[in-house]
Amino acid sequence: MFGGDTIFAPLVLDPLSGLLAQEFGFKAGYLSGGALGFQYAVSEALLTATEIADVARRITSRCELPLIVDGGVGFGDPVHVVRAVWEFEQAGAAAVEFEDQVAPKRVHHHIGVEHLISTADMCAKVTAATEARSDKDFLIIARTGAMRHEGVESGIARLKSYVDAGADVAMAFCRDQDLQKVATDVSAPMATITSLDHHSSQEWKEYGWSLIIDAFTPQALSLTATREAYRRFTENGSTGTDIDGLKLHRELVETTGLSALLDLERRTTEIEAYEEGTR
Repeated sequence: MFGGDTIFAPLVLDPLSGLLAQEFGFKAGYLSGGALGFQYAVSEALLTATEIADVARRITSRCELPLIVDGGVGFGDPVHVVRAVWEFEQAGAAAVEFEDQVAPKRVHHHIGVEHLISTADMCAKVTAATEARSDKDFLIIARTGAMRHEGVESGIARLKSYVDAGADVAMAFCRDQDLQKVATDVSAPMATITSLDHHSSQEWKEYGWSLIIDAFTPQALSLTATREAYRRFTENGSTGTDIDGLKLHRELVETTGLSALLDLERRTTEIEAYEEGTR
C-alpha cells in the first residue's frame, strides 16, 4: 500500500462514499467505528465485529478502493482479535487497525476518557492478529493513545513493542513538534487520524508519516449541510438549496456502475422498451 507518497484515506461508510473517494483518486478508504457508531446512534463501543464486517463486505463488493477497517479494541482478548481478523479479511478489507484501550471499549472514549491496557497485553493482541491472517499483504495497524496520556516517550516505546510483536503500521496522535521524532524513532510506517486539511502531502512526507486518515469530515459535511437545510425549511418554508436533481441522478447512475445493469436490461427484459425509445 505504501510507496513514496503519503496516502490519504477519507471516511468510507458505504459503497457510494467509497466510489466517490475512488473517483477523486484517493488510494484508500477508512471504515471508522466511531463514525459508524454515530451513524447507528449506538456508539462504537457497542458495535460488533460481524456488524462492521458486514458493512466492509458491502463496500468492497462494489468498490475497488483498499479499505482500512477500524477494529477498535479487538472486541476482547487475543482470541476475539483472531475472529475479528478472520471476518475483516474475508470481507475484503486491506487492513485492520487495533488500539490499546481496554476491552470492552467504553462509551466514555467519546468524551476523552480512555483507559490503556498494558504493553504486554497489546502485544499479545498484535501477535494474535498477525498469526490469524491468511494473506501477508493484509496489514495489521497497531494504534496507541499513550502519547496523550503517558507522554511521547512512552508512546514511542509502546509502538516499538507493537512493531516487534508484528504490526505492519504504527498509529499515534501527537503534537506537530513531535511528528518528526516519532517517525524517526519508530521503524514501521506511521499513521494518524486527523483532518485532510491538517498538513499538505508534502509536509506529511517531510515529517515522515505514511498514512493520514480522515475519519470524520464527510460525515461532518453531510450533517452540517443537512441540518442547515432542515433549519431553513422549518423557519422559512424552503431549504434554500439549489440542486439539479436530474443531473445528480444521472451522475449517480454512472458513479455507482449501474450502466452495466442498464445495458443488460436492454438486451434482456427491456428489449421492447429500448427499441421503442430508439424509434
